[in-house]
Amino acid sequence: MMQRRFSVGLDSAVACVGRGVMTSVRRGPWWTVPFVQLGRLRNILVPDVGTDIPFVIENYPYTDPLGRETVTFVRSYDFLGHARRFDATMIRSERGVVDYLGTHQHLAVDLDLHVDDEGGLVLTTGAQRFYEGPIAFRFPMIGSGRAVLRERYDEEAQVFQVDLEVRNHRFGFLFGYRGWFTCEWVPADDAPARLKPRRHERRT
Repeated sequence: MMQRRFSVGLDSAVACVGRGVMTSVRRGPWWTVPFVQLGRLRNILVPDVGTDIPFVIENYPYTDPLGRETVTFVRSYDFLGHARRFDATMIRSERGVVDYLGTHQHLAVDLDLHVDDEGGLVLTTGAQRFYEGPIAFRFPMIGSGRAVLRERYDEEAQVFQVDLEVRNHRFGFLFGYRGWFTCEWVPADDAPARLKPRRHERRT
């Protein structure tokens, strides 16, 4: 099931739409609020916290304007009627797998992916780079965090389980969520316009 979930791509012409519940969405101490509120403006961070939050994750393949095969990882949350989104698009480059975050692909994040002993996926973020017009710099980790995401398929419950934690090496826990979802696979060789970033960044 994990292989099927991540078979999304132009060759397979298949998209994956997951629907489920975040049993817990949490953030760090009070001083993390300005950071998550800033990230909310470009769909990079979710400022709300809560339990049993309905959500949808949409993975669609498309060819971006630069000719790169891209897959959307857009998560939409319903916090008691308040819609929130986390936008990400993933490509493969000479750096390896790169995740662009936000509506304008301002942040490019290196990803390390491996399979754990139980057949689950473990994704760890690495170096982060900020791009806006002529401005480009490596984002200092003192002002950001390293994310570890674990995803696995529960054979007994027949659901995908996901667990994310973002930590700063000096300040500790910043943000996290835990939940489950089921998937529907649909034919697709392009992503809906509503899921694509408003700007595509050439630099990786």
